[in-house]
Amino acid sequence: MEEKHCDDHQKPLIFDGAMGTYYASLSPNPVSPCELANLYHRDAILNIHRQYIEAGCQAIKTNTFAANRVSLPGDPATVEKVIREGWHIAREAARDTGVLVFADIGPIAADDAVDAAEAYREVIDVFLDLGASHFLFETFSSDEYLAGLSRYIKEKNPDAYILAEFAVSPEGLTRLGKSGRKLIENIRQVPSIDACGFNCYSGPYHLLEYIKSLATRGKPISVMPNAGYPTIVNNRTFYENTKEYFAGQMVEVFRQGVSILGGCCGTTPDFIRELVARLEGLAPGEAAQPARSPKSPLKKKAASNLLLEKLEQGQKIIAVELDPPVDTDIDFFMDSARRLKELEVDAITIADCPIARARVDSSLMACKLKRELAITPIPHLTCRDRNINATKALLLGLNIEDINHVLVVTGDPIPTTQRDEIKGVFNFNSALLAGYISSLNDTVFSSPFNICAALNVNARNFSSQLQRARKKIDSGVGMFLTQPVLSQQAVENLKTAREELPVRILGGILPLVSHRNACFVENEISGISVAPEIIERYRDTSPEEARRLAVDISTAMAEAIYPYVDGYYLITPFKRIDIVAEIIGRIQAISKDS
Repeated sequence: MEEKHCDDHQKPLIFDGAMGTYYASLSPNPVSPCELANLYHRDAILNIHRQYIEAGCQAIKTNTFAANRVSLPGDPATVEKVIREGWHIAREAARDTGVLVFADIGPIAADDAVDAAEAYREVIDVFLDLGASHFLFETFSSDEYLAGLSRYIKEKNPDAYILAEFAVSPEGLTRLGKSGRKLIENIRQVPSIDACGFNCYSGPYHLLEYIKSLATRGKPISVMPNAGYPTIVNNRTFYENTKEYFAGQMVEVFRQGVSILGGCCGTTPDFIRELVARLEGLAPGEAAQPARSPKSPLKKKAASNLLLEKLEQGQKIIAVELDPPVDTDIDFFMDSARRLKELEVDAITIADCPIARARVDSSLMACKLKRELAITPIPHLTCRDRNINATKALLLGLNIEDINHVLVVTGDPIPTTQRDEIKGVFNFNSALLAGYISSLNDTVFSSPFNICAALNVNARNFSSQLQRARKKIDSGVGMFLTQPVLSQQAVENLKTAREELPVRILGGILPLVSHRNACFVENEISGISVAPEIIERYRDTSPEEARRLAVDISTAMAEAIYPYVDGYYLITPFKRIDIVAEIIGRIQAISKDS
């Protein structure tokens, strides 16, 4: 079969539809994941490809979406065999038909144990060895690896055709909170990627409405939606939309200037057959409409942000952390906040269920502080315990309440003894959550959030921390609050951060209240390092002596880091607001004298 490229914008290229959901609906005992059917139900996969070709599609995808060493169980040899069989089955189905075969590559979840770029290249190398010249990266939530991977393919095969697709919600955000609009804009700047678009996650109506808000000039655009939205019955997934409805919406998608069409989850050969028939009835002049100009993001209203205004004037700020109560008694919290306001503290940060134990919600406490005391709150926002919808709902509420600072943290895991009863929810890490909020800043919020994050200046491998920090900055973080500075090494690391990170930094100050407390912090609290000489100074001290030490050491640390910070982040230990109040006075004196 002599393959061709798909660069005729007037005549659409029609892909096939779903493989996994359609295979599961046909087989009484489907293999899971369906990529393994390449080895164990070969005839079923071959028959599905042939059904789509008979329905009129001009391109089919290999049954290899999750065929990689992370997603597919088995050894590397099995993964390679699945890819090779998937390719051979698709080629056999397309033989002598002129139908293109696209090597289908889905996202690979990366973590500290997996080099995702290497895992992608392993899959790509197998396809290149098989002679593949058309590649589809589909259902991606980020463009992180796509530029490098596409260049890698073009270096090996300059004639390769590469299509990249992202999965976005009806509001245009991926599961990682990235803007579909920005992803497409990014991909349009990558010369080695030939076409881009969207697939999965949303049904045809919502992708149609989303496409209307985008400019479709430039690279060819693809749209391959789900049949609709799924219903679960007896642990089986069903899609209730009809082929007629799907095809009708897809014709309207084509009218927007989209030149590559197909289907994803829930679609079948009947859906593709109906789409082909509808498009055949259109004259070329009817099909192409001028691409619309993208809708402008919502204009931001002028909203005062006293914290940022003070920083822009070159003044150092002071933020103090208060833990919310474990019950409904909020007297200490509110009394402490009032005292801090009297001391002219600039902001109060509020922890979000530290050590994964329930406390009063930090965002609700932030709203109370804002309303009743008119002080700037910075609620911590953890990635634990909230999915993407709950996170957005909470952010919308905060924005309505004029809370415009958040500190994003990954969050502590559920204690081991509770994991059989309680399951943690992590849709993000802190960098991804920052990126999600940044996307909403651009598209939704009337007044954008100042996104803060944590910086561990006590890390042994501080270069790794700086690398993570840069990633957070790329995701939209504009301010770092550091872990407590309690050693000379932490001071040096903070100095390095000041030199290398182009954002504001608040230096962490934690008063230690006793020898026992100092030992506990050093040995039990992750991310904090206490110099041995500081621990030794607390040995055999009385409570009053320890109190004076706490103030003196904290003041010395504040003086040491003064040149490298834009302000201070004080953490209140054991409700000792008296100690924090004295340290605040000392820090204010330092600022006046400087």
